[in-house]
Amino acid sequence: MIQLLAKVGINVFFFALIGMIVLAYFFPSWGTQQSILHLPAIAEYGVSVIFFFYGLKLNPEKLKSGLSNWKVHTVIQLTTFVLFPLIVISLGLLFNVDTSSLTWLGIFFLATLPSTVSSSVVMVAIAGGNLPAAIFNASISSIIGIFITPLWMSHLLKNQDANFDIAPIILRLCLEVLLPVIVGFLLHKKWGPRTERYNSTLKLFDQVIILLIVYTSYCESFAGNMFPDQSTTEIVELGLHKLLYLAFMFGIMLLVSRWLGFDRPDTITVLFCGSKKSLVQGAVMGKVLFPNPVMLGVVLLPLMMYHALQLMAGSMIAQQMSQKEIH
Repeated sequence: MIQLLAKVGINVFFFALIGMIVLAYFFPSWGTQQSILHLPAIAEYGVSVIFFFYGLKLNPEKLKSGLSNWKVHTVIQLTTFVLFPLIVISLGLLFNVDTSSLTWLGIFFLATLPSTVSSSVVMVAIAGGNLPAAIFNASISSIIGIFITPLWMSHLLKNQDANFDIAPIILRLCLEVLLPVIVGFLLHKKWGPRTERYNSTLKLFDQVIILLIVYTSYCESFAGNMFPDQSTTEIVELGLHKLLYLAFMFGIMLLVSRWLGFDRPDTITVLFCGSKKSLVQGAVMGKVLFPNPVMLGVVLLPLMMYHALQLMAGSMIAQQMSQKEIH
């Protein structure tokens, strides 16, 4: 079980994420914009490097092999970018939630994000799903999210800031994320295979940059005293809500898959690719969508909790599915 948890992401990095929040609480001045360490700037440049190597590792042949299964792709992308946000909006209206709060903003931001790449593919592989389709959907989701996530967020952010303009945000994401991916993808044939031997080093670099983003975000939030009114009980309740939401989405996707007559491998792919949300993309887009670093830590809190829950719950479900058929 320990090996399985480590394989899907519950490892040293998982606990380091929690450690970054603790470190930011005790030493917030180290990670602020005014710090002489310039950690926020390092994290920002590191993001482009991450996505360059992400593009470099994209294998055109593997992407082509997953293209034909269009029904599965459609369900996964609609779930990721349409169903998730619509359900959150519906629940907000149903329970009369204060949509101007930062917690609500964070929850809706989580709902609009693309799927993860690595953990989705790993869990699909463990559970015995359609791996080529998983690779295709996890990869294409990251690209689509550059445009869809800001579009979803634009309405909410316009209500908070009348001067909000989505065009510069999409342009910045294209320059910082999409352009490095395209350059890397174009160089895949020449350099892509060589990067395979450095996978562990590149993964470590990715993790360091994400830890920096999380640390600096929470440094600004703690320095700006953004958490004075949030009790432990409220944070636990938020975690329970995210767990119920994950279970609810799994149930809906299972019903849709059966209704469309998907076989077991395709159903597994829909479940794991459609239910995940990317911490990497969330941290990157959060820095662009929320230029006020003081509020970013609060906005990222629901995503951090969902990230932890999707790894823990997903790993257990993947293990169960690897041992028996879906009934």
